[in-house]
Amino acid sequence: MRVSLSFLLVVLIASPLPAISVHAQKKIQADLDPLVHLPGAYALTPDDLPELFPRGNWNRNPYFQWLNTERSRAIFQRKDTPNLEVDLSLLGGTVPVEEMIVDFRDGKFLGVTVSIYNRGDGGAISGTDFDARFRDMGQHLGEQLAVRPVRKEAKPTQGMLTSGWVWISARGKAVLEHNAEAPGRIEFLRMRLAQRKAQGAYEAATRTRAGASVRLSDLPSRVVRDGDQAYVDEIPMVDQGAKGYCVVASVQRLFEYYGIACDMHQLAQIAGSDPEQGTNMLAINRELGKIDHLFKTRFQCLAVRSTRGLVELEDDRYVGDPVSRDDFDKMIRSSIDDGIPLLWSLELGLFPEEPAIAQQAGGGHMRMIIGYDDSEDRILFSDSWGAGHELKSMDGGHAYDATHGLFLLKPTTR
Repeated sequence: MRVSLSFLLVVLIASPLPAISVHAQKKIQADLDPLVHLPGAYALTPDDLPELFPRGNWNRNPYFQWLNTERSRAIFQRKDTPNLEVDLSLLGGTVPVEEMIVDFRDGKFLGVTVSIYNRGDGGAISGTDFDARFRDMGQHLGEQLAVRPVRKEAKPTQGMLTSGWVWISARGKAVLEHNAEAPGRIEFLRMRLAQRKAQGAYEAATRTRAGASVRLSDLPSRVVRDGDQAYVDEIPMVDQGAKGYCVVASVQRLFEYYGIACDMHQLAQIAGSDPEQGTNMLAINRELGKIDHLFKTRFQCLAVRSTRGLVELEDDRYVGDPVSRDDFDKMIRSSIDDGIPLLWSLELGLFPEEPAIAQQAGGGHMRMIIGYDDSEDRILFSDSWGAGHELKSMDGGHAYDATHGLFLLKPTTR
């Protein structure tokens, strides 16, 4: 059956929560402990989240939002708006949290990824505060999994970019990790806790070698085909939020699809991403070029916009003959048939798309091209804006004309 592209119109960038009837800021606290205490967390289903964290009188849930229409991934985020402040915490309110991703599979709890601290959202913290959070969360994980941890050493030249500890037992698996330079220079502190059988980024985070946990030869099986339509399925969704993190958010989704454990906050730190910079082509080329070898992936700039049209880019120089529309289509088909989504930078608002843009009508942006429909001459794409943005489409000719850049980033494991 042909996949429907008529999703309900949704906003492109996460909107602030709706105002309450009074002007004073309301403060609420989300105790996330039920999501990290075992075995209780394993019994949770998607239906339990709104029971544990009810919407109340708000138009939308102030604690969390679903990141996809299947309700297999939800996000909790600390908020501080004129109308509402939402604090997230663990361990009885003693450990503050910036963000938590909750994953379900087949309607059952799979695991959580917790940004206990990241400098982009939390500002600077002291070494004492960092040490306390690290110690308390480590003790909690040891108690939950009833096993001693194994040290995870950073090996930057081998693509191992984080330090920390790993717990693996019959009860589950967990990782508590930070940037290799901490506590001297503190960038982030991240925790993952999951079912023992959890794969993807959860499995990759426990490994002692870098690279994807899937092979190139496995990826074609991820392509869904229906007549002349083909698209890559099951790409994890993230929400870039209000920051201009569309590039690193798209790369995080791609990495999770490949089974590489790295989030957009860590990617932004590694690549030196500027959230105010937008999608400058030369900057994107430099940033992605910094990332690929660290994760055993291969980056290639397929085409960027110049005064001569779409051309290749080498060492910040425009080279080669212009990329024709036919060549553009062949690049997309070849990559999608191999099960590899493409990173796609474009100018928003120039042409209609389905569903229509509801809010951000213009400006540079990065998406993922995830498929094509030859019978309708349309490309299929996905935005890193949460639920409702998993699968959308645009006329192929319009997509070509709107393109700023087309980039390939794929694993090297065969």
